Amino acid sequence: MSIRILVTGGTFDKEYNELNGTLFFKHTYVEHMLERGRCKLDVTVDVLMMKDSLDLDDADRDRIVQSCRACKERRVVITHGTDTMVETARALAVGCPEKTVVLTGAMVPFAFGSSDGLFNLGSALSFVQTLPPGVYVAMNGRFFPWNRVRKNRALGVFESAEE
Repeated sequence: MSIRILVTGGTFDKEYNELNGTLFFKHTYVEHMLERGRCKLDVTVDVLMMKDSLDLDDADRDRIVQSCRACKERRVVITHGTDTMVETARALAVGCPEKTVVLTGAMVPFAFGSSDGLFNLGSALSFVQTLPPGVYVAMNGRFFPWNRVRKNRALGVFESAEE
């Protein structure tokens, strides 16, 4: 079973500029995370973009959907910023419903050392292998169908939209 990972940026891959206190993108950490986690899966990583999810527009979402549709793998993990993850999941549900797609992200950048990103990536890789076709969000060890999840900004977690 092969899995495609599509990288779009988000907090997962942000770095901190000590001189001006801003966060920025330099490169993805996904391949390093796979090595560090001792991943033995057949995984192909494609970097589509390195953007904060608040900066994604319809053209970016269309590119994500088209990349998902075009890849030969039936199972796809997408690293994504948490602020607009559900909006991208909605676009994927319409544009790529025949595959199992799991979006994941991080609340703390991997480069900070105390990131939840490694755990979330591992969880997403596990979920994508076991869930039926559809679009899901995987955060904090849980998965949610795309249309039944929301980000609770006050608590900094994803939760069922039915809770």
